[in-house]
Amino acid sequence: MSESILIVTTGGTIDKVYFDAKSEFEVGDSVVARLLAQAHVRQPFEIVSLMRKDSLELTDDDRNRIRAVIAARPERRVVVTHGTDTMTDTAAGLADLADKTIVLTGALSPARFAESDAVFNVGMAFGAVQSLPGGVYICMNGQVFRAGEVVKDRAHNVFIARSEAGE
Repeated sequence: MSESILIVTTGGTIDKVYFDAKSEFEVGDSVVARLLAQAHVRQPFEIVSLMRKDSLELTDDDRNRIRAVIAARPERRVVVTHGTDTMTDTAAGLADLADKTIVLTGALSPARFAESDAVFNVGMAFGAVQSLPGGVYICMNGQVFRAGEVVKDRAHNVFIARSEAGE
């Protein structure tokens, strides 16, 4: 049997739900299991729904909790769904888990929206985690970046290589 992949969900836009009465978004239940079922994924996986937070609300304690859960688990391949605003911060905090391949991904619009990038990003991350060597990566906008070599270009709402950003 193939090695199981751990999927850790933390919230972020990918899992946001629009509440009409309040005219705002809140992080709802994770949609990752449904997305993988719709794609007929046969690779074994286990989902740990760790938290349901917007990434701007994540604290250092939250990041330490994400790191501790991943470090304690036997799976060597891990996908983390995460809000895009602080994804690079969390990736940096996972960098020393060298014995694992960790891919962080998210969405720029909620998965529940018809024109969301969530399905593509989750699928790409799930495939990337199976083929990349050990390390921490961010998978967004059809690209895979090594953690530490990527930034979010907020003006264009995309992730780009740090070198392209002039950093």
